[in-house]
Amino acid sequence: MSDRDTLLKILDLARWAPSGDNTQPWRFEIVGDNHIAIHGHDTREWCVYDFEGRPSFMAHGALLETLRIAATAYKLHASWSHRAGTPDTAPIYDVHLENDSNLKPDPLISSIETRTVQRRRMQTTPLTSNQREILRAAPGPGYNVEVTESFADRRKIAGLLWNNAHIRLTCPEAYQVHKQVIEWGARFSEDRIPSQAVGVDPMTERLMHWVMQSWERLNFFNQYLFGTIAPRIQLDYLPAIFCAGHLFIRVEKTPQTLIDFVAAGCAMQRVWLTCTAQGLYLQPEMTPIIFNWYASTETVVSRLKSVNQEVKKLATLFNSLTSDSKPLGHPVFLCRVGNSTEPNSRSKRLALKDLMQPINS
Repeated sequence: MSDRDTLLKILDLARWAPSGDNTQPWRFEIVGDNHIAIHGHDTREWCVYDFEGRPSFMAHGALLETLRIAATAYKLHASWSHRAGTPDTAPIYDVHLENDSNLKPDPLISSIETRTVQRRRMQTTPLTSNQREILRAAPGPGYNVEVTESFADRRKIAGLLWNNAHIRLTCPEAYQVHKQVIEWGARFSEDRIPSQAVGVDPMTERLMHWVMQSWERLNFFNQYLFGTIAPRIQLDYLPAIFCAGHLFIRVEKTPQTLIDFVAAGCAMQRVWLTCTAQGLYLQPEMTPIIFNWYASTETVVSRLKSVNQEVKKLATLFNSLTSDSKPLGHPVFLCRVGNSTEPNSRSKRLALKDLMQPINS
C-alpha cells in the first residue's frame, strides 16, 4: 500500500506532462491509498487545433505515462484503464498502483521536469547513430520513429510549415485560440505560453501583441502590410531548417478511438523524455497533422472558404511528403529535434493544489 503523501509527490511530478498550448486538460482525484482518478477533458469547443479531442487525448496519454514513470521512484507499478461510461469529452482514467520491491526507478524520471519546448533555432549537428537507435526504440511496440535529417528533407518540411503557418495566421478561428493562450510580456506562465517563449525577436513580439488586439487589425495587417511574413520566417521556416532533423512518430494500426490516441500520447512522451535524456531539445510540429485530419474527414476548419481551400492543399502536400513512408504506419506526431542552449523562457504548470478535483464534484 502507498499513502496520500506519496501519491501527492507522484502527481506533483506527473503534472509536468506536456499539453497543447499548456492547457493541462486534467484534474486529479485521490480515491484511495492505491487509486488515483484522472479527470480528463478536451478543448474542442474553443480550440480549432483540438480536432475531435485527439490532441487532448494524446496529452492525457502523456500525463498517464509520466505518472507511470514517476511512480517507479517509489517502487510502485502504475496501470491505468478508461472508466466505462465516461464520455470522450470528459473521460476518467483510473490509475491503480501496486507495490513492487523489485521495480527500479525509470531512468527517464530525471527528464520529466527539465523536458521543455525549444521554439528557436537549434544546431544542425546531425544525430549520432546511437541517438537514432535509442529514439527509434523509445515509443515501444507498434510504433515507428522516422528520422529525416538531410538538408533537402529539412527544406521540404520547412516549405510545409511555411504554408501551414499562413493558415494559422489568417484563420479567424485560430486567432481566437492564439489570443487566449499567449501570456504577453511574460517569461514564464503557469497556464499559457509566455510570449518570450514563442520564438520571435522582441520587436516582432511587440508588433504581434499590438496587431492581435483585434481580428480586424490582424486581418488588415496580413492583407495589406505582409503581416504573416516575419512570424512565418522566425517561427516556422528558419527553425525547420536549423535543427538536426524532424521526427515522425508512426503507429502501425490506424488510430481511431480515444484509447488509440491516449496510447499515442504515451509513446510521444517516451520519445520526448528520451530526447531530453539524450541532451536534445524538441519542438512539436503538430498542426500539419491536425489539418490533415480535418481534410481526410472533409471537416470544415473555418468560416472562410479560402482557409478551407488552403487546408486541402496543405493535406495534399503533407501526404506527398509522407507517402513513401506509409509502410511505417500512420503519423500521429511530428517534431523537430536538435542540440541547443537551454531556453530562457518556458511554460510552467498550475500548482498541484489547483489541479486537485474538488471533493464531491
